[in-house]
Amino acid sequence: MDFQITKIITTFFLFFITAIAEILGCYFPYLILNQGKSHWLWIPTAISLAVFVWLLTLHPAASGRIYAAYGGIYIFTALIWLKYVDHVSLSRWDIMGGLVVIIGAAIIILQPQGLIR
Repeated sequence: MDFQITKIITTFFLFFITAIAEILGCYFPYLILNQGKSHWLWIPTAISLAVFVWLLTLHPAASGRIYAAYGGIYIFTALIWLKYVDHVSLSRWDIMGGLVVIIGAAIIILQPQGLIR
């Protein structure tokens, strides 16, 4: 049982870290192109996108089910980013939507014979 819980936590953590790398890979160019920040930010952009691609290779498989579950975690992570990095207050609609997608991702990940075996 402990192995199963560890695997579930590891899967959610992997998806979360992958989402952070993807968001950073988009956020740095935003800062450069829209906020006039230093072009040196292209270096962490390239690194974060390389880490993102590498992390994708660690996911259980490259399939629609994996990407659907990851998409839910990505949306949830983007909302956390919005609140704590961009300092934007989340509406109740944001919170409800975040809960819906995280529950949806959990259903996909935890289904019998799903991502966690």
